[in-house]
Amino acid sequence: MANNMKKFILVALITSFVLAIFLSPFASSSPDGLEKVAEDKGFLSRAEGAEVWESSPIPDYAIPGLGEGAIATGAAGLAGVAITFVLGYGLAKLLEKKEVA
Repeated sequence: MANNMKKFILVALITSFVLAIFLSPFASSSPDGLEKVAEDKGFLSRAEGAEVWESSPIPDYAIPGLGEGAIATGAAGLAGVAITFVLGYGLAKLLEKKEVA
């Protein structure tokens, strides 16, 4: 990989981490579109299941044990960026073309 590409990836990753940590706490607490429709049509209670939330690694966009404030939400954003990067980077490595000598 070219040196410029490595620098770009590093800068993009650091920028993503900073944005995730500091902007995640400002995300809207209003329900998303699907949740809003379920609420308006009266079937939200049937759609929510405790079994799903109990097994979720980051329930409600907050890291468990850190409370419900900005720190928990920022940590969840950081975890999301890290997981996405690792999966994307791993997939790219699996799919990259091997150079023929």
